[in-house]
Amino acid sequence: MGSKTRGCCGWLIVALVASLVATAAVVAIMKRKPGGGGRKLKPLPVPGPPGAIDSKYGDALGVALQFFQVQKSGKLKNNQIPWRGDSALDDGKQAGLDLSKGMYDAGDHIKFSFPMAFTATVLSWSVLEYGDQMSAAKQLDPALDALRWITDFLVNAHSDDNVFYIQVGDPDLDHNCWERPETMSEKRPLTQINQKSPGSDVAAEAAAAMAAASMVFKSTDTTYSDLLLQHAQKLFTFADTYRGIASDSYPKLQNYYNSTGYVDELLWAASWLYHATGDQTYLSYVTVQNGKAFADWGRPTWFSWDDKLAGTQVLLSRIYIFGSKQTSNAENMGLKMYRDTAEAVICGLLPDSPSATASRTGGGLVWISPWNSLQHATNAAFLAVVYSDYMLTSQTAAVQCSGKYYSPTDIRNFAISQANYILGDNPMKLSYLVGYGDNYPQQVHHRGASIPADAKTGCKGFQYLHSPSPNPNIAMGALVGGPFQNDTFVDSRDNTLQTESSTYNSGTLVGLLSGLVTTSSVAQSFT
Repeated sequence: MGSKTRGCCGWLIVALVASLVATAAVVAIMKRKPGGGGRKLKPLPVPGPPGAIDSKYGDALGVALQFFQVQKSGKLKNNQIPWRGDSALDDGKQAGLDLSKGMYDAGDHIKFSFPMAFTATVLSWSVLEYGDQMSAAKQLDPALDALRWITDFLVNAHSDDNVFYIQVGDPDLDHNCWERPETMSEKRPLTQINQKSPGSDVAAEAAAAMAAASMVFKSTDTTYSDLLLQHAQKLFTFADTYRGIASDSYPKLQNYYNSTGYVDELLWAASWLYHATGDQTYLSYVTVQNGKAFADWGRPTWFSWDDKLAGTQVLLSRIYIFGSKQTSNAENMGLKMYRDTAEAVICGLLPDSPSATASRTGGGLVWISPWNSLQHATNAAFLAVVYSDYMLTSQTAAVQCSGKYYSPTDIRNFAISQANYILGDNPMKLSYLVGYGDNYPQQVHHRGASIPADAKTGCKGFQYLHSPSPNPNIAMGALVGGPFQNDTFVDSRDNTLQTESSTYNSGTLVGLLSGLVTTSSVAQSFT
């Protein structure tokens, strides 16, 4: 009996040890997997100064910034793109204005102030969050140059308190031509919003751009910074006082940039103006006065040139997370609603989250629309890396998504997955960033890139549009439209859906790559 008892105890001990080992293994696996199986997570260390440069993202950032040089209009300075030259030097002359600067929108030669201003806003945001990392990668100066080229245009386009020029060129005339911008000879009419023909969406986006840029330039050019802020405040007042959508005032715009509303831009602009001025009336505007009516709290949306709500939610989370001594209880309640909605946005992005969007490709790319499909993935990844850095800096351990917890590392890994897909880690093994890597699109839908620099085409150079040959000029840094939902891509210049690039995609791409180019960044005060 005694020997049997000892044997039984021995087996019990072995079974207990085996059980403990199995439990430890499960815990170890849970620690490695996102979400942590419902466990609350401990805060991660606050990041330090920029660390070593990740050459992949550093090289990609250097390439991406070149697209702004490709898209410049006007009298070029220190031109680094050999096949580009001066163009559109007379833009604005019929109104006594100099609108020669700014950037062409995409593969055509129209200057649309709405997406151009959005480009400036997100580029400013990128510099404000990651200027130290851009500097470490030696890419801050190109970013500042691109930003100022746009804001110079926006300043001149705001010719009177209640007048703002929203378009240079006629899209119908422009799209009936295939030519280099340097040889354009078509009429370049101007379109303005004013008290009788309002465009709160465009005016407020321009206000956001100039408010954000005023903080970028504050330490290096106070006079210019003050000028930008003055224009931003006047444009916001104009947008808020004379409400309307630009594409309602000018129905032809609906074929190009058909805005779905303006309240998101009003919140976006007021949020940037609060950061730029510290004026409590702007904070009250977005929380107590208009938060409930305008912000659509609790419903996550996709950040884009058209819809600024997700960007506003992340931006205002900054105030809630880091605190502000001057905010009232009512304002803090509003800020918490923005923060909660920002976290709902983040939960929708994380692939293992219970509330994750199912709209993805098999290769893992967030995919919302066949037209310019990379737009939403790039924008979402930018917001994710920014929010993860807010969490690290504030020692916020996790976001909770329907009972599962996700760390800043989980959120950053999502951003990394989208960036890596863009740079070639995808089923096509194709870099969607032109000029990066050894395999990237050769037939970008872009007039200047497709026509030899010495060709004399006049308006009708359509043989270059339809040519099966690669572009003779490389549109360095162009982020093309992107793949279909089945991860395929047809590299054809006639395939505008997939091969056209746009300037506004580049703004958030620069921010995303800047956020990844070194270790996580400490979120610091904008001013």
